[in-house]
Amino acid sequence: MAELTPFINFLPSYARMAGMPLRTVAVVLPPQAATFEFGVVCEVFGIDRTAQGVPPIDFRVCAEDPGTPVLLTNGLTLNVAQGLEALDGADLVVVGATGLRAFTPGLLEALRQAHAAGAVLLSVCSGVFALGAAGLLDGRACVTHWLHAEELAAAYPAARVTSDVLFVDDGDIITSAGTAAGIDACLHLVRRELGAQVATTIARRMVVPPQRDGGQRQFVDLPMRACSSDSLEPVMTWMVEHLGEDQPVRELARRATMSERTFARRFVTETGTTPAKWLALQRLHHARELLEGSDLSIESVATHSGFGSAALLRHHFTRTVGVAPGDYRRTFTRNAG
Repeated sequence: MAELTPFINFLPSYARMAGMPLRTVAVVLPPQAATFEFGVVCEVFGIDRTAQGVPPIDFRVCAEDPGTPVLLTNGLTLNVAQGLEALDGADLVVVGATGLRAFTPGLLEALRQAHAAGAVLLSVCSGVFALGAAGLLDGRACVTHWLHAEELAAAYPAARVTSDVLFVDDGDIITSAGTAAGIDACLHLVRRELGAQVATTIARRMVVPPQRDGGQRQFVDLPMRACSSDSLEPVMTWMVEHLGEDQPVRELARRATMSERTFARRFVTETGTTPAKWLALQRLHHARELLEGSDLSIESVATHSGFGSAALLRHHFTRTVGVAPGDYRRTFTRNAG
């Protein structure tokens, strides 16, 4: 099994938040909002996909001064009809990326009140600065774009800032790194609360991976680059479709019509990790999906995901995810009730 980078134990807060309702999502649009990051939030939460089995979401876009066009970073303006009162009753409040570092008292108080009322707060990229200014990062682990990490740590020394992960799930506060990492954080929250099937449905419509793993400890996902070339895509697809089978490098190289050495080198170049580590993480991801969405026994989950035995699954799952498979299922099963 691959050596995976440990990070921070988030299990208590994560477990508290499992099963929260995700019926209402409010995104706060501050001045100098980043267009792409705002679009990401709209794409994940703001499109009606009930026909594809995604639960309906009351999606609200709000600004402190409704009716006054909000200037976006690319020079566009957006008319926002709802004010900060739209945060009331929201299950999730999202703060998008912004060029601002100072925020009005009204906005900060609205974030504090939403958090106190039980909303999960999620920031995309530099939106984390608003959470810091509201005093919500004290003692918390968080992340932002690596370009802003030192600035964030200096501005809010009570926060525990990292710069080497895609996002940090600290239960009721989720922060993400730059740009595309906002997609990962949003889909992670959907997966956490609505299950792997819903997250996969949304991801498929967005044509993005449902989950990017590159090493995980206690529900913190680290980067793994997707294959950047078509050369290995058929082999990687075969690997995922045959997780229960032995996959020696010699067989994978044969399928790719390469020598073993060339295949191993190309795989690392294209994915950022070795075939063994990549396969181990795919097996873990599949095991998590089966634990969440099926009634299979732990032994059957181990067989279907390629670990062979329940004992081996427990060893790798506990080592990587931080909890035993049975405990994970009791917390995150989607079949309860």
